[in-house]
Amino acid sequence: MSRLTPAVPTEQYLADSQVLFYLNDAVTQLLDHKEEYTQFGLVRYFAEYFSSVKNSNHVLFREFSYIRATQHNRASFIRVFWRCFRQIGKSGDLLSVLEYRSLLQLLCPDFPLEVVRSAARIVLMDDATDCLMSFSDFIYAFQLQFYYQEFLDSVQVIYQDLLAGKSPNTVIVPTSSSVEQLIAVATEENDREEQQQDGVDSSTLAECVDALCDRFKHSFPSRTCTREVLKQIEKVSYYGLLMSLAKHEGINQAIGALPSKEELLIDPEMDQELDKLIGQISVSPGSNSSGSAVGGLKEVQRRASPRRNIHHRRKIEVESDGSTEETDSSEN
Repeated sequence: MSRLTPAVPTEQYLADSQVLFYLNDAVTQLLDHKEEYTQFGLVRYFAEYFSSVKNSNHVLFREFSYIRATQHNRASFIRVFWRCFRQIGKSGDLLSVLEYRSLLQLLCPDFPLEVVRSAARIVLMDDATDCLMSFSDFIYAFQLQFYYQEFLDSVQVIYQDLLAGKSPNTVIVPTSSSVEQLIAVATEENDREEQQQDGVDSSTLAECVDALCDRFKHSFPSRTCTREVLKQIEKVSYYGLLMSLAKHEGINQAIGALPSKEELLIDPEMDQELDKLIGQISVSPGSNSSGSAVGGLKEVQRRASPRRNIHHRRKIEVESDGSTEETDSSEN
């Protein structure tokens, strides 16, 4: 949406762009850390805050309620997670649900386990969430689950009604207020009954999902992409649908956080940063210590967030010797 479009009312633009949300957060952070921020100047503080929002670095080390508050925050967090840990994919390591949650908690200390489990169910197609997953499989499933969580919860309730044999005319399209009350029961029953059935009729589910999109207030995947997935098979399971949506390149492009699967493990900008870091370590007098590498890598990750640099400048100055004794709150 162009800011210069005269047909868009001011109130609608402010609501769609979430400007007031970010302004409120900026003022709240300023008041909470007034002594630290004001010494650098208010103009510089607000400039760096909104620059970090624009560059998607503002979600680093923030609380879960903040990173899920807007779709921009969610997409930014997904991208930050990819950039920080894509080396896991390059190395071919397989990780468990708890291990992926530990990685997410390095960026968001209170990141909930249930969101990670939900993403794992998409990959594994059932409740066997103790299995190991590749980075590429997990991150696309996580992207779908985290970015469209409210929509997926509503689809699950609809799916459960259809699985129970209800007529499409009697299926209740859930609202945002009712879905939270129904999702816990739907999840339990869905997992139990889906083991006994092959799924539901794809065309019927497509009609119900289309009706959901007509009245849904949150973000949802492209109707074209969803219809394309559901047209490919006669019957579909809930997790089968989600897996297909997670792999759909059209949905991935619409979110705009991750590259295509072919380019997932390629990030020239980050590679250059790592090459510079390795070069600095190799010529450093203290480069024989593994602590130097760890401290240097954490310094590179910190540099990605201008807002955090201001807030933690004193702490960084103390730790700039590369010591491994730092205890960042995000690692607890």
